[in-house]
Amino acid sequence: MDEEFTFLGFTVPKFAMVSGGFLVAWGIIAYLTQSADPPSITAAIPAFIGLPMLGLGVMAERDEKNLRHYMHTAMIVALAMVLMPIAMFWRMGAPDSPLTLASLLALLLIGATFIFAGVRSFRHARMLREAGV
Repeated sequence: MDEEFTFLGFTVPKFAMVSGGFLVAWGIIAYLTQSADPPSITAAIPAFIGLPMLGLGVMAERDEKNLRHYMHTAMIVALAMVLMPIAMFWRMGAPDSPLTLASLLALLLIGATFIFAGVRSFRHARMLREAGV
C-alpha cells in the first residue's frame, strides 16, 4: 500500500488548493460578470468560501506536522460548501439567475467531492497506522 494517498492525481492538500483556487476564481468572475447594477457582493460567495480552503491547503503543504488538523478543518469548510446550497434550494427553490445556479452547483459538487476524497484519505491513514507503517 502506498504511503501517500492521492485523489485524481493530487494529494489532499493539493486538491484543497486546486478546489479553493477554482472557487476563488469563480467567485471573482461571477462578481465581475453579473448583470446587477450595482453589483451584489453575494455573487462572490464562492470566493469567500474557497479562500479558506485554499489557505488550509497551503498551510497543510507547508506544515506537515499539523497536516491532520488543517485537513479536518478543510472538511468542515467542505461540509459548509455542501450544506449552504442545499439550504438555499430548500428555502427558495431553483434560483432565477443561471449564474446563481452555477455557483451553488459548483459549491455543492466541489464540497461533496472534497468530503469524499477526505474520507478516503482518513481511511487510508488509519489503514497505514494499523499496518504499522
